[in-house]
Amino acid sequence: MEHPVLFLSILLEKLGLPIVHSADEAHTFLQKLLLPHVVYTWVVAAVLLILAKLAVSRLELVPSGGQNFFEMVLTGIEDFMVGITGEEGRFAFPLIATLGFFILLSNYMGMIPGFFAPTANINTTAACALIVVTFTHVIGVRFHGVKYIKHFMGPIWWLTPLIFPIELIGHTARVLSLSIRLFGNIFGEELVLAILFFLAGLYLAPLPIMFLGLFTGFVQAFIFCLLSSMYFAGAIEEAH
Repeated sequence: MEHPVLFLSILLEKLGLPIVHSADEAHTFLQKLLLPHVVYTWVVAAVLLILAKLAVSRLELVPSGGQNFFEMVLTGIEDFMVGITGEEGRFAFPLIATLGFFILLSNYMGMIPGFFAPTANINTTAACALIVVTFTHVIGVRFHGVKYIKHFMGPIWWLTPLIFPIELIGHTARVLSLSIRLFGNIFGEELVLAILFFLAGLYLAPLPIMFLGLFTGFVQAFIFCLLSSMYFAGAIEEAH
């Protein structure tokens, strides 16, 4: 789903770059690199880097202003994650926090006219989901080594031929669960907003949906981080 007018796509097109608006039309690497969801993903990354730079530019022993706000937010996220994974999972906090901020900002970017929410494209959400699921197994191997395979074998050895494929399917389904849930909600919100703008944009009809989008955008980022933390916790604990 895309807005009728995408400012950055128009700007890049004016600069003579080969802009296309769907993956089916992208036949070269440069065209794929300039797809709307990729371009606005770089915008989100740039904004996050700038905010991070500003947050650490003037660190004080007694925090105040922006530093106090960022420390409060980051401490809250870390305490929330550690409450799920335990102290052993604290090392995964940077990944959870980065994904949370990236998804939140991506969700909100689609609410700005002329901009596009990267999370309204299944490729972006699938990439985030693959990172989480892959890192889940990295954590499992880190904590248990070869014994991590016991997580897939079930509690009784003679049930292993039945449990093992079920576990593999379940872990693969995590990618679909994380990616499709996030994509579906943001894409649906974008679709409703576009319809309302076309039908009654002059009469402020989209405003209620936009206010609702502020809430749902946060909830979707929260759910993604919650499920990711639960997957990490499952990989850390001993197999039963």
